[in-house]
Amino acid sequence: MAGLYLDTSALGRVLLAEPGAAAIRATLVRYDGWWSSGLLIVELRRLAAREGLQAIAEGMLRGVQTVPVDGAALDRCSRLLPLEVRSLDAIHLDAARQLHGAGEVAAVLTFDHQMQGGCAHHGLPVEAPAAV
Repeated sequence: MAGLYLDTSALGRVLLAEPGAAAIRATLVRYDGWWSSGLLIVELRRLAAREGLQAIAEGMLRGVQTVPVDGAALDRCSRLLPLEVRSLDAIHLDAARQLHGAGEVAAVLTFDHQMQGGCAHHGLPVEAPAAV
C-alpha cells in the first residue's frame, strides 16, 4: 500500500500519548511509509519542547519523509481552496495533494476538521481512527 500523509494533529496525539494514540499507531503500521510537509518538523519540535519530549519527537521525525516548503509551494498554498482551511493547514493540504498526485500517499491522517474538509474538497481519502 502507498504511504500515509501525517499532519501534526495526528502525530502530536501520539507524541503526547493522548487517548487514541494506540489506534493511530495501528493505522500507521498499515502503510508502507509516512510523509509530511517540512512544516511538521517545526510544529512537532515546538510541541515537544513545550512538553519536554524532544527526544521522542526526534525519533518520530526520523520515520517521516518530508517535502520542503519552498516558494512554489507557498504560492500554491496562497491560492488553495477551500479558503476555510487555515494558512498552516493549507501547507499540509498542498503537500498531501502533491504526494497523492504522485502516487506516494494513499490517504491523509488528520483529526483537524477543516483539514478533513479540505481533503474532501480535493478528493483525498482521510484516515481518522474512531478510537481517539
